[in-house]
Amino acid sequence: MRRGLSLLLALLCLMLGACAAEDKARTGAEPVGELALAYAEQYRVDYYEGGAALLTVAGREQYLLLPDGAPVPPGLEALPVIPVPVERAYLASSSAGDLFLRLGALENVRCTATAPESWRIPELRRAEEEERVLYAGKYSAPDYELLLEEGCDLALENTMILHAPETREKLEALGFPVLVEYSSYEPHPLGRVEWIKLYGLLTGRLREAEDFFKRQEQTLAAATAEESGGRTVAFFHLSANGGAVVRKKADYVTRMIELAGGESVFTALPGEENALSTVTIQTESFYTQARNADVLIYNSTVAGEIATLEDFLKLSPLLGEFRAVREGRVWCTEQSMFQRSSAAADIIADLRELLRDEPDESALRYFHRLK
Repeated sequence: MRRGLSLLLALLCLMLGACAAEDKARTGAEPVGELALAYAEQYRVDYYEGGAALLTVAGREQYLLLPDGAPVPPGLEALPVIPVPVERAYLASSSAGDLFLRLGALENVRCTATAPESWRIPELRRAEEEERVLYAGKYSAPDYELLLEEGCDLALENTMILHAPETREKLEALGFPVLVEYSSYEPHPLGRVEWIKLYGLLTGRLREAEDFFKRQEQTLAAATAEESGGRTVAFFHLSANGGAVVRKKADYVTRMIELAGGESVFTALPGEENALSTVTIQTESFYTQARNADVLIYNSTVAGEIATLEDFLKLSPLLGEFRAVREGRVWCTEQSMFQRSSAAADIIADLRELLRDEPDESALRYFHRLK
């Protein structure tokens, strides 16, 4: 009886083992490696024998990166395919533009959803003006005919496309692989920059991407190596209705200020739980929280660049009462700052410099003092 039971159990184990082996063969081959990432958390790349790679974005969207002639790994046949190297991309995500530029990969871009006059990066504006890159209309209503005529082989979108699902569906129906990038969801500023490795992989420039990112890591290490005085910072702009638009605690600008050794003064903010990076607060709350800040930084991206302290004070009579105004610690961002998605470490280095007792203004690239 016991012997019969043992034989039955052994047979059952063999059957289960065979089923497991069959299931493994059916579900696919195992990856042989992965792309090394230091900060980025919103994507992952697994390598397979034969040259294919599995890209997973935001933990849920998957794509097969397939070089010419590479076999499709078993189990991955149903995934959308992105042929690599990408040669004629449609960049609907403006944040990717600077990363492609830093890679030397603008020749791999054919169309964009950013109008030339909207670029604050001269090289990208000039590429459109010279028609090396073509404007294909707003991301939510692209010129599909133009994309087809130009043979675009990838539509690189940011998460705004999630609000226009019909556009994505039409792009896919026309045969364009649609890759949605989630770099804005990265918790660390260098996580955003590290998306350059993915774009390097897509364009056959991974080594250049890794070299660039290594330099950004070195810049960050140098900028944060010494102790900081812990100055308080008010980063903001004033809206047309009189409110102050400030960055939330979890926003990457706030994180850059912290990495530079500063501390945002805006701690009592409504709406911290939603996904927006900014919040508008009323004048009284802004005055209470920011009037004693050590440093004021005015965000010119939305409201326009300010050249002088006199122009700054015209924005509101209350600003003249702020401590940073009296002590001459008022700065304005350069308008290119937010489009320079490759420059997080450089911006942190600039912030560290302007937080010093006697900053070297000639060393700054993304801020200027208002005098």
